[in-house]
Amino acid sequence: MTDLIEFTADGVQRALCVVAHPDDIEYGLSAAVAGWTAAGIDISYFLLTSGEAGIDTMPPVESGPLREVEERASAAVVGVDEVVFAGHPDGAVVYGLDLRRDIAREIRRRRPDLVLTITHAERFDNGFPNQADHRAVGLATLDACADAGNRWIFPDLLDEGLEPWHVRYLGVSAAPAPTHFVDVGTTFEAAVAALEAHDAYLSALPQDYPAPRDLLGGMLGAAGQQVGREYALLLDLIDRG
Repeated sequence: MTDLIEFTADGVQRALCVVAHPDDIEYGLSAAVAGWTAAGIDISYFLLTSGEAGIDTMPPVESGPLREVEERASAAVVGVDEVVFAGHPDGAVVYGLDLRRDIAREIRRRRPDLVLTITHAERFDNGFPNQADHRAVGLATLDACADAGNRWIFPDLLDEGLEPWHVRYLGVSAAPAPTHFVDVGTTFEAAVAALEAHDAYLSALPQDYPAPRDLLGGMLGAAGQQVGREYALLLDLIDRG
């Protein structure tokens, strides 16, 4: 057992998941999403790329549209209807003002109480190196939460009719030093089904790559053991007040 605090999303009415690629949300976050949408929380997805460079056997012009379809199907499994793709180049997302502006724009448009993303640390919580796109998007999301609430940063967003918005919580998954956990014991099966919806992507992975049930069972099961639950998602949760 650890001193991690359970996060139940009390008071959260809207949430926004911001990630780099199709399937990023399905490696854990979707388990929490399934529970929250069932509880009536309005959740949307914002993906900075279409994952077009993610299938080695398929050219990007074919892969990108297919992966968008799979992500929309995956989102539907856990009760998410709105999935937006920003069109940044897969594998070459650049941290900077353009990226921060795009995320701040979506935050102001959706007006979430909770924003979720993936760690921008150089390594995941399991020690494996983090991808460049994840690092850029994770850091830009951290900054965009502040940008979204400041009318003098990106004033062009005001011209688009998007007033500042204050994000209460920022939750970061796969972080090296989590602070909170979400009990996902009742939504594990939905999370497995959501990952399985990425059939074309998964089919192109090496044969020894773990099946969705095994992969999520190991990840969420290990997290659950830390907090005395069957399955759990760990988050570095920032309460921005």
